[in-house]
Amino acid sequence: MIVPEISQNAAAVADHYDELDPVYRRLWGEHVHHGLWTTGRETPGEAVEALVDTVGDRLGLIPGQACVDIGCGYGSTARRLAVTREVRVTGFTLSAEQARYANAHPEPGVDIQVWDWLANGLADASVDAAWAIESSEHMVDKPRFFAEAHRVLRPGGRLVICAWLAGTDASGWKVRHLLEPICREGRLPSMGTREEYEAMGTAAGFELTGFEDVSRRVARTWPICARRLVKALLVDRETRRLVLGARNRSSFLGIPRMILAYRTGAMRYGIFTMSKARKDGAPREPGKLTQ
Repeated sequence: MIVPEISQNAAAVADHYDELDPVYRRLWGEHVHHGLWTTGRETPGEAVEALVDTVGDRLGLIPGQACVDIGCGYGSTARRLAVTREVRVTGFTLSAEQARYANAHPEPGVDIQVWDWLANGLADASVDAAWAIESSEHMVDKPRFFAEAHRVLRPGGRLVICAWLAGTDASGWKVRHLLEPICREGRLPSMGTREEYEAMGTAAGFELTGFEDVSRRVARTWPICARRLVKALLVDRETRRLVLGARNRSSFLGIPRMILAYRTGAMRYGIFTMSKARKDGAPREPGKLTQ
């Protein structure tokens, strides 16, 4: 597990997203996560929605199911899946600004709350599916993140995680100059490897039913972000003021680090699919509603 030299907590994560909210929406839009390219011809907007749709596919969502979006950001994933899969979604975010934006763009069946997932207050076995798109990295206690997901899922429920991962063999300068600063500047309390995520999921009681390394298909996100940021700094006085005056402005130094981290293999991007066993001991089959 990569741990930053300066420890990060939930308050630091909330402050990061609250302060940089206007910049993120100007540069990234409503989806603050990677895009997923298949043909290479997708627009950035199509690519971010492709990642959301991939998550929906991995979950095997069925109309009417109760779902949880862990670290929901602006609620865009929750809204898209609520509309396209006809499910109900409760989203959790640490950022009051993200929740304010989400609740200003309501969608029937979507409820966005400002709450820490590690103390979410949901009842045991109360939801059918859960997902975390690039939010597990911000969890101070990752084993508890998995334990809470397992607790709130009904037997047969699925969890899909899209995660920034440290390369299994990353060491030396890759850790010192790429991964540790990415954690510190991006307010990540830690960054795990694929193997560590799988071990934590298994320890919480999940069965790993799928994993896909999509690093090559998401990596172009960061050159796009870099170009957008440079252009905005050059031509948009308000963005320049917001970025240069922010307490969290060091976060933007992470963009070139992310580009290099992907190119060197220091960092990977993985999609995990995990299932909670049914009462008969078997995971739910794709497309079948838990009884």
